[in-house]
Amino acid sequence: MALMDLAMQGLSVFGLGLFCVLWLMHLISIIYVRLHLHQRHPEQKQPYCKLPAVSLLKPLKGVDPNLISNLETFFTLDYPKYEILLCVQDNDDPAVDVCKKLLGKYPAVDARLFIGGKKVGINPKINNLMPAYEGAKYGLVWICDSGIKVKADTLTDLANQMTEKVGLVHGLPYVADRQGFAATLEQVYFGTSHPRSYLSANVMGIKCVTGMSCLMRRDVLDQAGGLGAFAQYIAEDYFMAKAIADRGWRFAMATQVAMQNSGSYSIGQFQSRMIRWAKLRINMLPGTVVEPISECFVASLLIGWAAHHLFRCDIMVFFFCHCLAWFIADYIQLRGVQRLDSTFKMFILVWNRTLPLNILQWEDGLAVLPTTLHFTTGSISKQISTLVSSNVSYQILFIFRWSQ
Repeated sequence: MALMDLAMQGLSVFGLGLFCVLWLMHLISIIYVRLHLHQRHPEQKQPYCKLPAVSLLKPLKGVDPNLISNLETFFTLDYPKYEILLCVQDNDDPAVDVCKKLLGKYPAVDARLFIGGKKVGINPKINNLMPAYEGAKYGLVWICDSGIKVKADTLTDLANQMTEKVGLVHGLPYVADRQGFAATLEQVYFGTSHPRSYLSANVMGIKCVTGMSCLMRRDVLDQAGGLGAFAQYIAEDYFMAKAIADRGWRFAMATQVAMQNSGSYSIGQFQSRMIRWAKLRINMLPGTVVEPISECFVASLLIGWAAHHLFRCDIMVFFFCHCLAWFIADYIQLRGVQRLDSTFKMFILVWNRTLPLNILQWEDGLAVLPTTLHFTTGSISKQISTLVSSNVSYQILFIFRWSQ
């Protein structure tokens, strides 16, 4: 009986600790968003004419309704010297025609199209990018997802963060305004749950980077074996970031978000994407299997039970009060990330849907991937079959990783 009492006491202390950790994450992410995101820092601004030249590597596969408008934003960047290297794996891919159309429309822009890729490993994205990487002219390489759209000064913002001791600049993933419930669902997730972990990890010194939009020093990548060295990994973004950090370079975050604007989206696609991310995280870092306890409803129940055991609080009263506080914190953070007035009524409707989805993603298996994966935990991939999907298929590889 004494052993059972000790176990209950230990679980209660764990719940109290969980409460402290989760609310510290809430506070860190909200404060960071308010102080850094969408802010201009004059002390970091370099003279326009002295901004370093950049090679943009753009992996493409397939076409969606927003592809041409997204790509066009890169042709209209306000930046003194950069090149656009468009990469398409197959000659019969419809993305080729989109690229040729933009190349013809903007002849003054230094842009080239690379078709065919170069097989150097099992990662299809790296294979697609290799010819462009080898042909890149400049010392800074910007790898950016096909579904991202940018503002005229986005590259300027990235380059300004690339200070003397910084080796990688990344952007917080978010989602552009689009029509429909599924679009709002993505916005709520990428404006609440995702940045809470992403930002608090980076502030606390944990290297947490997504590959949706990353500006990196090419010479540092070359020291690690070049881009091709990461073709043996599924989560190439994690291992590139780790290689840069291992060489003593710091990371910085852009003040602008990495704005996802895919023209193909649905609730099913969003859920499948979350499942893929979760399962790949578990295979890379098995400890992430405990992530569900950081979600609102599960955490509220666990912490409510701990509060009842330690302080004799009413569990249900605590549960509802804790959920309400969590809801308010999420809304404050979403408004900070979006930087616009979010529709409160739609937020209430969608917020109640994202929490169960974040938990249910753990119930499905890796079989939802449009490919066959065989890899060792946290190590080199052994086999992967060809990915066949839309232009957002690369997004299954853009998984944020935690590494100290």
